[in-house]
Amino acid sequence: MGIIRVEDIRCFAYHGCLEEEGVVGTEFSVDVELKADLSVSAKSDLLADTIDYVAVSRLVQEEMAIRSKLIEHVAQRIIKRLMQDFCSVESSKVVVVKHAAPIYGEVKRVSVTLEAKK
Repeated sequence: MGIIRVEDIRCFAYHGCLEEEGVVGTEFSVDVELKADLSVSAKSDLLADTIDYVAVSRLVQEEMAIRSKLIEHVAQRIIKRLMQDFCSVESSKVVVVKHAAPIYGEVKRVSVTLEAKK
């Protein structure tokens, strides 16, 4: 078993419950952790034998481009696609971070973490 992490995938998106968030948008970042058997790719040195982290990043960008009110909803969509698109993934963890959330007071960021297993 091995772990592939793609961290701090930066996105500008329009998620949020407030109408202004759908117009103005804000910065988000996403961390992805995928557990899978990496023994074949560790021996073969072939991209076809592993989980392509470029494809993971692209998938995240695609899902982040679809507006949602809640980042929980976005995280769930990302996990669902990761588990569907990469059949060798046995479990996944996704963290969606909303930077500069419109909250009164000193709040640097808000995040949601979801996990799934096959």
